[in-house]
Amino acid sequence: MRTLRNIAFGIVLLITVVTFSSPLAIAFLTSLKSDADISSFPPKWIFSPTLEHYQNVFYGSGYPFGLFFANSFIIAFGASIGAVLLSLPAAYAIVRMGVGRKRFFPFVVSLRLLPPIVFAIPYYMMFQFLNLLDTRVGLIWVGIIMNTPLTLMLLVGSIQEFPREVEEAAMIDGCSTYGILTRIVFPLIAPGAAAAAILAFIFTWNEFLFVRILSDVKATTVTVGSTLFIQAYGIRWGDIAAAVSLSVIPPLVFALFVQRYLVKGLSMGAVKG
Repeated sequence: MRTLRNIAFGIVLLITVVTFSSPLAIAFLTSLKSDADISSFPPKWIFSPTLEHYQNVFYGSGYPFGLFFANSFIIAFGASIGAVLLSLPAAYAIVRMGVGRKRFFPFVVSLRLLPPIVFAIPYYMMFQFLNLLDTRVGLIWVGIIMNTPLTLMLLVGSIQEFPREVEEAAMIDGCSTYGILTRIVFPLIAPGAAAAAILAFIFTWNEFLFVRILSDVKATTVTVGSTLFIQAYGIRWGDIAAAVSLSVIPPLVFALFVQRYLVKGLSMGAVKG
């Protein structure tokens, strides 16, 4: 019985992996095809690979890939750090002081359930008034706001797992609330904070909607920059596939290196001890 269960689990896992990885594999194969092979029907699975499309991405006129890549990293890094720094004191106040536990916390978390397009017009009008359109600062703020519900929820779970007795002992020794939070609580829930920052980084890196609406060129990221190959005279599928393949490498490598911390952090608030 257990063998059949393991086989069924393996089949489901294999189907899931193939389903989610096949689009990326197709994009990578397309990036190595010539334009003639891309447009051929039926599709060619055996072809002579070429790096022409990658050369267009790096050296093509009107496509500053280096700028787009730098924007993606700066915006994703700033948003992830900002979301954690904003959520940490809020999570501590919710768990230990009961501030906003019944109304504020459920309201903030519920914002994650709304479709992002709901916020598009308000953000555009506000950023236009503040002169933050097409700026990295503006997109960092968007990333912070959109990821705060997730990071807050993860940090609340991590702090709930943290033993109150440790804080009480520090308080008896004369440690302030700020000192307890920064010197005791934060170092010990670092895996949970790291998991929150990692997820915020990946979600911000993959953001498309708000970057497309709130940026033009100076703050454009690689996810939106790949659409610049959709032009009036045609769609350059090979160049788009090359740009997409390059854009997924940093978050993929990052996730592979930190997956141990991600799993540990996500499991901190999963089971009440």
